[in-house]
Amino acid sequence: MEQCACVERELEKVLHRFVTYGHQSEERLDELLRNVCELRSRLVAYGVQDTDLSVLHQTMAQCCKEIKETVQMLASRHKDIHGSVSKVGKAIDRNFDAEVSAVVAENVWDSPERQKYLSETIVEHLYRQGMLSVAEDLCQESGVVIDMSMKQPFLELNRILEALRTQDLRPALEWAVTNRQRLLDLNSTLEFKLHRLYFISLLNGGISKQQEALQYARHFQPFASQHQRDIQILMGSLVYLRHGIENSPYRSLLETDQWAEICNIFTRDACALLGLSVESPLSVSFASGCMALPVLMNIKQVIEQRQCSGVWTHKDELPIEIDLGKKCWYHSVFACPILRQQTSESNPPMKLICGHVISRDALNKLTNAGKLKCPYCPMEQNPSDAKQIFF
Repeated sequence: MEQCACVERELEKVLHRFVTYGHQSEERLDELLRNVCELRSRLVAYGVQDTDLSVLHQTMAQCCKEIKETVQMLASRHKDIHGSVSKVGKAIDRNFDAEVSAVVAENVWDSPERQKYLSETIVEHLYRQGMLSVAEDLCQESGVVIDMSMKQPFLELNRILEALRTQDLRPALEWAVTNRQRLLDLNSTLEFKLHRLYFISLLNGGISKQQEALQYARHFQPFASQHQRDIQILMGSLVYLRHGIENSPYRSLLETDQWAEICNIFTRDACALLGLSVESPLSVSFASGCMALPVLMNIKQVIEQRQCSGVWTHKDELPIEIDLGKKCWYHSVFACPILRQQTSESNPPMKLICGHVISRDALNKLTNAGKLKCPYCPMEQNPSDAKQIFF
């Protein structure tokens, strides 16, 4: 992240200079324009015959000199900005290694099957982003066939999200009512929050919407037991409707960030019902790669400097553990405390009779003459008694 910060600092310098240059140029040019207009007005008012030619010549010369100096100054500062822009490129070259093939498995996308998986992942990402025409073009060019049953949920999801971004709640409410039972099974508060936001939009209409708001409050009845306090606040706000909610103790009901929140809640619950992750797998993979790549590049450099090339022989495995943060924890993992390796399907975790857990590879290496002694306690046991466990 330090590399990104270095580049960001250089970029901020360039942006600052651009803004300063723009303001100074505008001020200087406005000043010149005023001087020229003033000179022109004097010439029109007095005429050339009534003015001393030497004074006129001196005034014109001074005006031309100021224009020339201004142009030279602006050109010089513009040249300095070009120098700052070139520093950004140098900062990128200095902080980022463009050659990453040393930490990437060779021929990773050579097989048609893997190319198909990659194309499908990109198409799904485009569908998630609402870029339907781009996704269709990619399908045609790559030959990927996407089933309509996979495409339809994304079309509906994007349609509802677009409506929410324009503060139109009706499509989302219709969807929530249709999927009410499934949402309740998820303990979702989406439907109540949608009704709440619609009620608040009626409050925005002032006293003329009071009767409609009272009638709409009937929609809160199924949620009374779980959201009693929220409903009481909404109903209490009606007392201040005549004087304006924005001037009342309930002004927090009008906060605009509620629309961004309802979009996030809808996306989360809709993806949960569809069996999808909230974030695009392509976005998660890309973000994880951005965090892991600098570490891997440093490891590669250390390996080359110390001439210990045998340490990292398999590029589908990482030589060290890289912490990607809790945001990227999607399932439980187990690292063998003996071999310091993460277990896998071919090397699963095994529970010994004494209760300690090690990997199958560690169990095989510790077995001696058909007996196994636990590395954590003195209990001796038969390796065949170990049981595979699943997280």
